[in-house]
Amino acid sequence: MMNKIILGYIIKNFLKSILIFFIIIYCFGLILNLFEEIEFFKNINVGTLLPLKLTAIYLPSLMIKIFPFIIFFASMWYMVKVRNNKDLLTLKVYSFSNIRIFFILAFTSFILGWVILFFFNPITSLLAKYYEKTKSNYSRDIDHLISYNKNGLWIKENLENGSRVISADKINFEKRELESVKIYNLDENFNLINEVTSKTANIKNNKWILKDVVIFFYIDNVLESKKLDNFILSSNYNYVKITSLFRNFDTMSFLDLILNYEKLNKQGYNKILLDQTLHSLLSLPFFFFLMTGLAAIISMGTLKRSENYKYIIFGLIISVLIFYLKDLSFALGQTDRIPLLLSIWAPILALGLFTFIGVLQINEK
Repeated sequence: MMNKIILGYIIKNFLKSILIFFIIIYCFGLILNLFEEIEFFKNINVGTLLPLKLTAIYLPSLMIKIFPFIIFFASMWYMVKVRNNKDLLTLKVYSFSNIRIFFILAFTSFILGWVILFFFNPITSLLAKYYEKTKSNYSRDIDHLISYNKNGLWIKENLENGSRVISADKINFEKRELESVKIYNLDENFNLINEVTSKTANIKNNKWILKDVVIFFYIDNVLESKKLDNFILSSNYNYVKITSLFRNFDTMSFLDLILNYEKLNKQGYNKILLDQTLHSLLSLPFFFFLMTGLAAIISMGTLKRSENYKYIIFGLIISVLIFYLKDLSFALGQTDRIPLLLSIWAPILALGLFTFIGVLQINEK
């Protein structure tokens, strides 16, 4: 009975520490991102409420991404606190060893990770969709519209002497090409000047290379056509810009990816990108577990209060290193230096090995 009370006490206070750090970082994020939203709307008459509202609904998605570091600092703070107020010695009297306390906190973090994925992530994805939709309505590039859905890709570009509408049945992500392309060039009165059809269009840069091209145009109200092997088209868009506009996977929840994976793949979403997002989310609970373990290694190594500041500085350095090493691994995966899935799980495996060795050492103290 006593063990259950102590267990509840440990978990309750640990979750309280996480909540406090979450609120602190959320408030900092609210202030910092609010300036960015105000800068975006400075030339648009929308008042002050909309930037604040958009900031509030944007931050939850961002908070999930940085939550492992919230877990890390909350775990450090909690364990330093129980060590300084002698609770750690009291817990050991009731047979709660260092490693047992670690596993209680780590499994709490692990379960919290799954709770976030299944219950909070669907909410944050809906907020991200609303944010993207609202922000796009006020975008300065509103004259340049882009849409990607089950009917394919649609782009509208404003030109000096008219406009252009581009459609493509599919995006080939591996070759960075559009397939079955149709281009409608319009004058200032939206009258059709000509129509260009192409089997493929390479969109790696702003100079598109169209292949197997047919150009349809009118001469004296008679429809004429001209065939070309290749045709260069200058566009405001390239592969990076096009995919970045519709590829915001923050709008897809973990449940969406699990339940609608095949459907999303058939709609044209790149399988590699879907796998990347799915595994990034799937690794989150394991990352929570290991960050708790890392915090335990740093903060439970000694009972000296004088070393608190050393732990804080060391913790900051460690968190920055983990962030950049994780980012480096991900960059290597995106540039095909290593397999993409390995780039996601390699930092987890490396951190797991380090944590396993460190936890065995703190159990001996």
